[in-house]
Amino acid sequence: MSAPAESPVGGTIVTPVRRRRRIPGSVLTWMAVTPFAAWAAVRVAGLERGSLPTQIMTATPYAAAGSLLPLLIAAAGRRRAATAVALVATTALGLAVLPRALGRAEAAAGRPFKVMTINMLFGRADAGTIVRMVREFDPDVLSTQELTPGAVSDLDVAGLKELLPHRVLQAEWSAGGSGIYSKHELRELPDVVPDVGHKMPAAVVSVPGGEPVEFVDVHPYPPLGPNVVNWNKALRTLPSASPDRVRILAGDFNASLDHAALRGLLSRGYKDAADQVGAGLIPTWPANKKVPPIITIDHVLVDRRVAVRAVDVRTVPGTDHRAVLAELTLP
Repeated sequence: MSAPAESPVGGTIVTPVRRRRRIPGSVLTWMAVTPFAAWAAVRVAGLERGSLPTQIMTATPYAAAGSLLPLLIAAAGRRRAATAVALVATTALGLAVLPRALGRAEAAAGRPFKVMTINMLFGRADAGTIVRMVREFDPDVLSTQELTPGAVSDLDVAGLKELLPHRVLQAEWSAGGSGIYSKHELRELPDVVPDVGHKMPAAVVSVPGGEPVEFVDVHPYPPLGPNVVNWNKALRTLPSASPDRVRILAGDFNASLDHAALRGLLSRGYKDAADQVGAGLIPTWPANKKVPPIITIDHVLVDRRVAVRAVDVRTVPGTDHRAVLAELTLP
């Protein structure tokens, strides 16, 4: 149609009505499906590269849930090709994520062994809460990250020295400090982890009535900016599981199970304790913020011969990481 208008000099001016171009429904459907299909391909193939894609990959559990929407859109619009691609993407993401919520406790004969790990945020975590937690949970080993000399003193004043008297500490007035506390005698193992990030001490725990356990306190740099190179290197150079000695890695890995680098470490003879008992989707960071914790980057990795009985995640005032508590059974 057109709209006539009277001209001041006589005659009629005809102004054409502009029609808005509509985007075809098939294009909109593919616009919805494609990002999730690409995400699934990157996650399954471990293709994330660089800092930003590595950080984004921690949101895979949310992408898995969100992938249901484009699947419904494609199915409702009867777009067969788009529906097929969306279904494959949703299935791939679901298979990557859902098993973490479906694990179950493993029954096995052996010696009980408990591990607790906590990132103390520049030593600001509430020492009293940590010590109360230690009294209640009674861990054999406590792994700490971002341990400062002041935090060492605060923990001892709160009573940790009596509960966990043996220690291998590398405290620093920064995020780089770490420390291992134990009920049992410790022997430090130097140079187990190359110096490619924060301090990551290692020690042999003399377990009464059982074989010694090698323990590594893990805390690589976060994969931010150029630090992603050291983050990858640190995870690659962490020791593999050994047939000669049970080895446990615990701490703030700055990585989730959706990172190819962490899955590569698991493939070298480990399993994630939380993943084994259906607690693998419980987020550990950021805690004590206006928003709830959203990603899971604190872990206890154990030799595949170690059975996992239970895993608990608890909030500690003063730090942005939640504590992970794992009940294990040594072979």
